[in-house]
Amino acid sequence: MSNSPITQVSESPITQVAQYSPGPDSPSGQASFPSKLLLDLRGTRFEIDREVLVSLPESILIVMFPNGLILGRGHSDPYDDDDDNNSEESISLDDQIIFVDFDPACMDYVLDFYHEAQMAGEAQRLANPNAHIHNSNQHNLAAQNPLLNKQAIIVLREELDYFAVIPPKTGFLAKDDAPATGPVHADPSKVNVKTQCGTHLLEQRKIFTALQRNINKENNVAEQHLIDMLCVSGFSRDDEWGYRDIEPKKTSIVSIALVMLKTTGSGNQMATAQKLLLFWRKPARKCWWDGVEVELDQDEHKLPIRLWARRTWTLELVLV
Repeated sequence: MSNSPITQVSESPITQVAQYSPGPDSPSGQASFPSKLLLDLRGTRFEIDREVLVSLPESILIVMFPNGLILGRGHSDPYDDDDDNNSEESISLDDQIIFVDFDPACMDYVLDFYHEAQMAGEAQRLANPNAHIHNSNQHNLAAQNPLLNKQAIIVLREELDYFAVIPPKTGFLAKDDAPATGPVHADPSKVNVKTQCGTHLLEQRKIFTALQRNINKENNVAEQHLIDMLCVSGFSRDDEWGYRDIEPKKTSIVSIALVMLKTTGSGNQMATAQKLLLFWRKPARKCWWDGVEVELDQDEHKLPIRLWARRTWTLELVLV
């Protein structure tokens, strides 16, 4: 049995974007897809190139489109044959809105980083204008190792579900036990403990703190190796999540960090990078429980809480 701290996620149909069969009248038998898509993310609209959308990390696309992503309409859908209306491009963009339950701030962070990575890749190509000229051996090497001609991004995503355990009779009286006179403390069940716990966790922005705490407790060598590998490849040990926020109406926090994969530098950098290439289009997960003691301020008193968090990490590599 492997001692890897992360397990491979089974392949999803997201990467094979759902295709529909072209209609008999489609030119050359090819289906027509819109070049741009309009996404509505919780009330915020994004106009995004189709190619950019399908190049997003698999782990993010799975969350955005849990039932799969279908671009374009099937030939069985009713439409007029006149005026080239059988082309998706002729349909109003507003009529193609795709509603997605996903945080627009997270999408902004991902798209901005993608743009930064693409600019870095373009700058590298301009600095080496003859890099595109390959002999057959060089071409074969590039095919075997796409890191030679593509900018790679490490994608680390955390889903955190948290639970608060309130010790009984901690100085807070239940409503039925409250005295008729004198000071009455709020019933813990009526206090917005979950909100305060979420705020406390939200402020813990360091990426590796919780995992390092688990390593120190369990003495898990494989998990320590995971941190070391990520830090050699682009992260640093004090890095913070690029995006981190509480999901609306849930006791759940989602965090994402993107870094550009290092392939040059001290040590055998490319060998470490090639290990991460195993996660290209194949996101992998690690899940563990993390428990801490916190004290919340409640009516000039401290409410002791045992705060449990179920953390799920997803690691993936993308090429742009």
